[in-house]
Amino acid sequence: MLRKEIIESTFRNERILDESVKDVIKSVIEDLDTGKIRVAEKRSDGEWIVHAWMKEAILLFFKISSNTYIETQASVYHDKIPTKRNIPQNIRVVPPGVARYGSFLSAGVILMPGYVNIGAFVGEGTMVDTWATVGSCAQIGKGVHLSGGVGIGGVLEPASAMPVIIEDHAFIGSRAVVVEGVRVEEGAVLGANVVLTASTQIIDVTQAQEVVYKGYVPPRSVVIPGTRTKQFKAGEYQVPCALIIGQRQASTDLKVSLNQALRDYAVSV
Repeated sequence: MLRKEIIESTFRNERILDESVKDVIKSVIEDLDTGKIRVAEKRSDGEWIVHAWMKEAILLFFKISSNTYIETQASVYHDKIPTKRNIPQNIRVVPPGVARYGSFLSAGVILMPGYVNIGAFVGEGTMVDTWATVGSCAQIGKGVHLSGGVGIGGVLEPASAMPVIIEDHAFIGSRAVVVEGVRVEEGAVLGANVVLTASTQIIDVTQAQEVVYKGYVPPRSVVIPGTRTKQFKAGEYQVPCALIIGQRQASTDLKVSLNQALRDYAVSV
């Protein structure tokens, strides 16, 4: 049987986990850790697919693992999953930043004192700034900047659920939160304190008529926090939303393009 079939059969039938099955589970986590496989991938048509069986392998890995003491120079932990080891020279992990075993950090990643959870993928040259967190199975593209205190949610269950996806060269401002499988497409800019859930209205206000999105931010959009009026039995109240107020211009020099977007639209980061 292929690994995928073994994992799916074990997960669905809750069969006894013999050593051979445990070895298969461990091999999947090792491949996630080294970047040979990833939980979600972008297809040639631009759509994303999720490999549910890899999430099932992660859940089974928790089942076969026991709590143990994990000692580092910074602290002592007590957990089922160890911290990532054998980090290549071309990746910086600044104490007390932690990447959990089963996550993958690409070349040039800088992990400040933040956190990357199991199953997550962080692309080449991405910055995970101080106290930013990347949840389980989240997919972060290359050249992304996750500013201080950013919260990228994890999605392990149900296994078929799409994880949070931040595509290449996106900029996520301080204390922004992205959860529940929301996709931020390539080159988008989220201002400070933007909160995006699956039900958050993301409203493009750049034209005469608004356009409302849910669950994803279009490419190169510049987004700030907003509110809109909603009628309740007790009266009218302001509820949170997000506003697309402009577009980040395509440029060969993305840093220049980002700075220009921030100047043009006065976005807090």
